[in-house]
Amino acid sequence: MFGYLQGAWRGIGHNPLGAVSVVALLGLVLLQVALGLFASDEDGLMQGPLANLVSMSASDTAKELHEGLFNVLLAFIGLHVAAIAFYKWRGKPLLGAMIIGKGETEPGVEPMRPGKWWAALLCLVAAIAITRWIIAGAPPFS
Repeated sequence: MFGYLQGAWRGIGHNPLGAVSVVALLGLVLLQVALGLFASDEDGLMQGPLANLVSMSASDTAKELHEGLFNVLLAFIGLHVAAIAFYKWRGKPLLGAMIIGKGETEPGVEPMRPGKWWAALLCLVAAIAITRWIIAGAPPFS
């Protein structure tokens, strides 16, 4: 990352600072979702599907952290969008590459290899299975 900040990094895809930003965003979203699953308000009218698995105190704490983390997540999203605008201003077309998955490469830089379709399918199946488990009330494993 320090090489990038000094102008010595050349490559395709996210630069090291952008990669750290993406990992931070994904981690924040994961934490936001996890806290929301256990959160519950004072009345119990609005509660996450897993709130019954923890104490009311833990659920209240999850709710407070969930609400506070939302603003942090918005700040990181704003920072990411500002970085994209900055690169657009500097003449690097990132937005099109983000949407279609293909962008221009600098001379001498090897293009990225396509991803494996089966890995995306496996992630999709796992996400659907976990979502169905949560919707079912997260019954314990037997």
